[in-house]
Amino acid sequence: MIAIPAIDLREGACVQLVGGSYADERVRVKEPLDALTRWRALGFRTFHVVDLDAALGKGSNEGPIGKLLNHEAGLTFSVGGGVRSTANVEAVLALGATFVVVGTRAIEDAAWLREVAERFPGRVVVAADVKGREVVTRGWTAGSARDIGDVLKSLEPLPLGGLLVTAVHKEGQMEGVDLPLMEEVARTSRHPLYASGGVTTLEDLRALGRVGAHGAVIGMALYTGKLDAAEVAREFA
Repeated sequence: MIAIPAIDLREGACVQLVGGSYADERVRVKEPLDALTRWRALGFRTFHVVDLDAALGKGSNEGPIGKLLNHEAGLTFSVGGGVRSTANVEAVLALGATFVVVGTRAIEDAAWLREVAERFPGRVVVAADVKGREVVTRGWTAGSARDIGDVLKSLEPLPLGGLLVTAVHKEGQMEGVDLPLMEEVARTSRHPLYASGGVTTLEDLRALGRVGAHGAVIGMALYTGKLDAAEVAREFA
């Protein structure tokens, strides 16, 4: 189980939002590269980058993403946020991403998801953002009326690089993870599980490891110092 620092981009800066609310921004690092070098210095090698502006159709952070991905060879990056076309998928991979994360269109358009997954086997990660048990889309602003169990079943045959499951109701709250949800996903899916939302303590990480998560994306707890980043890196980087 590896810990993966989140680098969420908004207006060219690295930010952290509470509960997915764009009105509740709690952390802002003006230069995203500063966040990357800080986490690299502690030993982290895998990072999750999200273009929040692209997710909401309010612009693009392609420039900052390119700088992050080309900063140092040998690092692993998953990159997502507003990736809703085959051209977007190609562009993200061309920038140097290890994995491209697709959410909204992947949930809404099964034929398109199959097409890109088969074209780039092992490189496409599906983001399933879950509120309660419903998978939500469009930057967490729209419901899909689909239960996470139903979505998992539909993804089983595809050659995916993994599933990024975010417990939206836990995101940024620093109150712990939705362990039953993550355990269910790890048990029922053959794809590697990257868990996100609410990671607050080392015990949260250990518990995710015990239920079978492949990785855990951490944001708010690292940026606010609630979690000791050096301790996390020692055990999970």
